Amino acid sequence: MTTTPATAASTATTATTATTATTATTATGERADLLVALEKQRHFLRFTTRDLTDEQAGLRTTASALCLGGLVKHVTAVERLWAEFIVTGPSAMPDFTTWTEEDFARRADEFRMLPGETLAGVLAAYDEVARRTDELVASLPDLDATQPLPKAPWFEQDATWSARRVLLHIVAETAQHAGHADIIRESLDGAKSMG
Repeated sequence: MTTTPATAASTATTATTATTATTATTATGERADLLVALEKQRHFLRFTTRDLTDEQAGLRTTASALCLGGLVKHVTAVERLWAEFIVTGPSAMPDFTTWTEEDFARRADEFRMLPGETLAGVLAAYDEVARRTDELVASLPDLDATQPLPKAPWFEQDATWSARRVLLHIVAETAQHAGHADIIRESLDGAKSMG
C-alpha cells in the first residue's frame, strides 16, 4: 500500500484519538475532563494538516513566520517540556534568563520544517508525546502537586504551578496554536477546520 501525506496524517490522527479515548475512559472525573479537552484541541491542530504534502506543511502563508508543520513541532516540544516539568520540576526546562542568541536561533527552528523533516514524522512525534502525556494524566498521584516555575522573564518570580495548572496551560497553548494553524491553512488553500 502506498502511503500518501493524507493517509499518513489520517492514520496518525486516528491512532492518537483512539489512544486518548481509551485513556479518557479509564480516567475519571477531572482527569477525564482534562484529557477530553486536550484531545479536542489536538484534533483541531492536526486537522489543519490534512491532505498536505511536506512542502505545503512548511509554507509560510501569512505575514507570520509560522507554518503548519512548525506549529505542530512547537506544540510537541511545549507539551513534552511541560509534561516533564510536572514530574521533575524546573530542571526539565532551561534557565531562559541565560539564553544566548544561539539558543534563541535553535528555538526558532521549532517553528519551521527543516530539511529532511516530513509531515508524517512531525505528526508521529506529536502523537508519541500526546500518548505519554495522556498516560501521565491518568497516573499522576495528585493534580494538586506543585513545582516551582523555571526562571524566565515571563514568569513571576518564585511562583509555583500545580500539575492541574500545567495541564490547563498545555490545553490553552494547544488551542492558541490550533487557531493560528487554522488561519495559516485557510490562507494556503481555503480549507477550514470548521464552517
